[in-house]
Amino acid sequence: MFRFAEPNGDLRNFYCNINVPPTFDGETLSYVDLDLDILIAPDFSYQVLDIEDFETNAENYRYPSEVQAGARQAIDELVTLIETRQFPFDQEGYPLNDTK
Repeated sequence: MFRFAEPNGDLRNFYCNINVPPTFDGETLSYVDLDLDILIAPDFSYQVLDIEDFETNAENYRYPSEVQAGARQAIDELVTLIETRQFPFDQEGYPLNDTK
């Protein structure tokens, strides 16, 4: 998950990528980005992006059914976190420069 801020620290948006769990071989950390993403606005409205790319690549690269199901489950879990304002979506505006 990425949190993008305006120069004054106010939330611009969140951007979440759906990936397979990373692996580490002792030298290299590797992961596969599954093309599914969620863009979350400061008002916590959201849009699931690149569904068509995920479906095309799932077919072209023969993603196992477990990978496809896991990606869909990850989207569902993120949507629940967004809609219920659970961490990391639990603070209105989510300021970086909070001086309170």
